[in-house]
Amino acid sequence: MSAARVGAARVVITGMGVRTAAGDTPDALWAALAESRPAAGPVRSFDATGFPVDVACEITGFDPAGYLTPKQAARADRSAQLAFCAAADAITDAGGLAAESGRRAVVTGTAHGGLRTLEQALLRQVDGVGRPRALYTPMVMSNAGAALISMVYGIGGPSLTLSTACASGGHAVGEGAQLVRAGSADVVVAGGHDAPLTPTNMVAMYRLGALATGFADPARSSRPFDAGRKGFVMAEGAAFVVLESLESAQARGARIHAELIGYGRNSDAYHLTAPHPAGAGALACMTAALADAGVTAREVVHVNAHGTGTELNDLAEARAVAELFGPGEVPVTAPKSVTGHAIGGAGAIEAVVAAMSVARGLAPPTANLTELDPRCELDVVTDAPRKLPAGPVLSNSFAFGGHNACLVLAPVEGRDL
Repeated sequence: MSAARVGAARVVITGMGVRTAAGDTPDALWAALAESRPAAGPVRSFDATGFPVDVACEITGFDPAGYLTPKQAARADRSAQLAFCAAADAITDAGGLAAESGRRAVVTGTAHGGLRTLEQALLRQVDGVGRPRALYTPMVMSNAGAALISMVYGIGGPSLTLSTACASGGHAVGEGAQLVRAGSADVVVAGGHDAPLTPTNMVAMYRLGALATGFADPARSSRPFDAGRKGFVMAEGAAFVVLESLESAQARGARIHAELIGYGRNSDAYHLTAPHPAGAGALACMTAALADAGVTAREVVHVNAHGTGTELNDLAEARAVAELFGPGEVPVTAPKSVTGHAIGGAGAIEAVVAAMSVARGLAPPTANLTELDPRCELDVVTDAPRKLPAGPVLSNSFAFGGHNACLVLAPVEGRDL
């Protein structure tokens, strides 16, 4: 443990829930990752005839019934619905929220908020004015997911929402852990969510040159670190964890998935959409996370990469990882090869993946990697899960605007109590 954290509560994950195109439970998601089954497919949520983007990771058959009443669902954008269902599963997995209302907290991260509701209202313009429904504003606000979770579960403590593009979910989990460390809350529901698969948003990302298109097999489109990559595949999704102190979890006999031992966050302060080419911000953020955890680079057994499949991101992250750990010295996985990029939900989805790597002692493979870009001096896991020794796992999130978040997770066993 770092000197700065002496006396602070140790934070553990006791509940996890997900909604992704690759699986709607952590176990289903893990199976898709372990078997290298990409969730990418043709765009089906709207008429994509003649559309420039031909692939996405869509969640098919999603229905919030059983989680939300018809009235609650009608008042929530799809993004908030995904958030609530994932959070509800995490709370159930944790055995409930073991704290009184005022000592409970929720922290959500989202890049787009209620984008689908917003776009639908604007597309119904008459004389330049949209046609929003009465509940348009509370449905599009970024904190709608946090509000819904706090109201249903009686969370009377801090209820916060962060929006740092693709790092939103990672920041939400990290800042949730900080609330427990600081004694500001006894239990925190933390995670990220986004439903960004709207025609306008996808065209905008296409024009930015960020999206993968043109592969004969859509499932092969997401190819982080591969020499033939063309960009990322946009996804929708959500993931949440329940965080509490180790002391609390042990006292109530809760199952512990992993301990969150380190958190780093910083800014590239470089460019609106491009990372620093040498990965300077990513390197500093990873270094800060390890320092917070009180571990060295040599102790890290696995890196769960941000790995989007864009050339700029892949190269910057690869350079930073190689600089910190040594070229090819640590096993690396890019889960977005299977899940796609859920934007504000991505960092939280990958925090769950990292926690499962810790619990299972396995690094899942990276799908669609047939030829490693020689500029990426990484040991990327492929073909099958790789056995890991017990030890810390680093999970990275690097975003537009230069926002960076890194989480370090580890097994509780073997660490000083």
